[in-house]
Amino acid sequence: MDAWRFSTEAYPKQDRYEAWQEALERLALKPTGHDTEDGAYGLMSAVVSQSGISFTRLISTPQDISAIHELNKSAGKDGVWVASLLEGHITFHDGGTDLKATAGDIVYGAVGSRTTFTLETFCRVVIIYIPRAAFRPRLMAPLPTKVIHLSGRAGIGHVLAGFLASVAEALEDLSVDQLRPIELALPEFLMAGIFRQADTRALGGAAGVRAALLHRICQTIESQLGDPELSLANIAEAHGISPRYVQKLFESVGQSFIRYIRYRRLERCRYDLESPIHGQLSISDICFRWGFNDAAHFSRAFRDQYGVSPREYRRAAPGNQQQLHPWVTTRGRPDSGAREERPVPSGGEDGAEADELVLEAPLIDAETPSIPVPLSEDGARHHYIPVTAKTVHWGYFSRFLPPVLEMRSGDFVTIETLTQHAYDDYERMIENDPGAESVFHWTKDGKNVDRRGAGPMDASTYGRGPGEGFGVHICTGPIAIQDAKPGDIVELRILDIHPRPSASQRFEGRYFGSNAAAWWGFHYNELLTPPTPREVITIYEIEKRDEHDVARAVYNYRWTPQTDPFGIVHETIDYPGVPVDHTTIEKNFDVLKNIEIPLRAHFGVVALAPDHWGIVDSVPPAYFGGNIDNWRLGAGSRIFLPVSVPGGLLSVGDPHASQGDSELCGTAIECSLTGVFQVVLHKKRDHGGKLLDLDYPLIETEDEWVITGFAHPNYLKELGKKAQSEVYKQASVDMAMRDAFRKTRRFLMTTKGLSEDEAISLISVAVDFGITQVVDGNWGVHAIIRKSMFLD
Repeated sequence: MDAWRFSTEAYPKQDRYEAWQEALERLALKPTGHDTEDGAYGLMSAVVSQSGISFTRLISTPQDISAIHELNKSAGKDGVWVASLLEGHITFHDGGTDLKATAGDIVYGAVGSRTTFTLETFCRVVIIYIPRAAFRPRLMAPLPTKVIHLSGRAGIGHVLAGFLASVAEALEDLSVDQLRPIELALPEFLMAGIFRQADTRALGGAAGVRAALLHRICQTIESQLGDPELSLANIAEAHGISPRYVQKLFESVGQSFIRYIRYRRLERCRYDLESPIHGQLSISDICFRWGFNDAAHFSRAFRDQYGVSPREYRRAAPGNQQQLHPWVTTRGRPDSGAREERPVPSGGEDGAEADELVLEAPLIDAETPSIPVPLSEDGARHHYIPVTAKTVHWGYFSRFLPPVLEMRSGDFVTIETLTQHAYDDYERMIENDPGAESVFHWTKDGKNVDRRGAGPMDASTYGRGPGEGFGVHICTGPIAIQDAKPGDIVELRILDIHPRPSASQRFEGRYFGSNAAAWWGFHYNELLTPPTPREVITIYEIEKRDEHDVARAVYNYRWTPQTDPFGIVHETIDYPGVPVDHTTIEKNFDVLKNIEIPLRAHFGVVALAPDHWGIVDSVPPAYFGGNIDNWRLGAGSRIFLPVSVPGGLLSVGDPHASQGDSELCGTAIECSLTGVFQVVLHKKRDHGGKLLDLDYPLIETEDEWVITGFAHPNYLKELGKKAQSEVYKQASVDMAMRDAFRKTRRFLMTTKGLSEDEAISLISVAVDFGITQVVDGNWGVHAIIRKSMFLD
């Protein structure tokens, strides 16, 4: 599946026409004129299906467009193009004939025809290319040599126009699975409708009549492919002709009745094998479903036709790899092929069997510093958790992780955290740092922190490495809070944050971070300049100043394929902590000159363990906190989190030096930080005020309350067994905004005693909503309520 979008609006006016030319060239088209004062205006959304059918929705100002025949020829394109006009007026020029089309009309012809067309007005049109292979061997006559016009006002044209208009309007919302029935139906639709007309026009007379009869016979065969009793005799009887005449009709187009049926049955089986929709069916079920009555015979016929066995084809089929919405570049586990590991003790939840999970965070040992200094009359203590391979878990949360520390309500703790991006520049961010070297240690003989993500330890999904990178953040913890029980609330006060200094000889005492404009970023499919796509790493230095701290870019480089110590090649940033070989990259030091970024040091991940019996990907945030990625979680703030499991199990990670709302390119300035915290437990019986009815992360600063909204507030329950896959495909800003609004309304009604009407009015005139992030699967929108509005 290939998908791309284009808009001239993304370019400066003087560059738009050239950009428009390049975009049309991807369709083997070229503009030959335009009449807009500011240059060409155009929008395109295109999808190429797995069977090679391309769908393009084109919106454009008036202009002339023609085909680039050389591109079609060099690409070996041979098939049919179909244009369905959604809005406007287009004149198609075919030799000396002009065909005028208005909204609802369909025009089609063979690829290679010398057709040009004039957009007389502002137009919206869907253009579809269907390769000849999609019709083979059902096309029983030559492709049309002339451009054919089909009115969309009645009959088959009206039905087809409605179908194509619906596809065009939904193009950006269709997932791979949803597009599959369309790519299967479209050739059938065309064969049943417009090609029937084309056959008789092309052949004429008796030959046309025979072609039409053969087409009807093929339609009958299609409807009976699943019947193992389908035979030459009963097809002949159904059409009132002799079996010999049926055979002669097939022979007239170089086919035979038996070969045709076998091919069509094999094609139907092939589609089912690559479709996740039929993933629950065995190969035998599929072959019997389509009329084969011998699985061994089917397997041999399949191998003869496609060169591989059905089992091999199913394993390698694109349809059984990660099924994503074509417009979404996303993370997380696929729909199938990646089991959710469930560390349920002795027989599992409700007695079910569970996969074994090795959790790599033992109780903190005696050598770990812990400073028992009473800080108040009630004996609060100050603990210290250094970052080591023994005090972190990488890329996941779990209620079964053993705590590295247990502390009481009111205690203080200093927590060291590491960014998972430190290997972007080993010398500046890891070298000679015992904690960082302990966590990132990775040689051909092994690595200290093996699991990185919530995926399978045998890397059986994509082969990236243990955990598969289904979750990426290095989290320090977890910390158990004494007497914390489900229904309670943990308040985490962030008292101080400071960056982790470099320990390398060249950069000792200086501070660095990394920003990765990565494949999961919102920008990734919108790049203007070549090469596209690309991932770019920018290394920043943090400068501490008396008045304010800032970050300045040092250099950037494009990600190149990196081979990890186990020999796995990572074409993209698909697995955390892969060592970057700096001999394979080209550093650009001329980057972001004379620009200083004010620091917003904060922790992207603050989480309690979710109430879930499997292990949970660290990327999507939810009711338990997690990867919230809100820069307001800095020094002086506090966050309230609902407790879901005994002890709460607090983890902190994903440290950021600075981030803008949205975290657009996929990351912030990822910079190792150390924080000083105080933990306060609020028992359920004592909830009131702002904690009343609180079941989501609430951030509080000196001046504001920040309500966190998510596309799916509790995606683990909302989305069922495949939640950790579906959350990446079903999130939107609209959904997150709705959740943020609902929580804000509830907060004002329960905390401030407002009526619903009062709350809605106040929200509209005084509450600021912002996009927290659009890169973490479960997209976030936050609402900012200023405390100063309330005078009591």
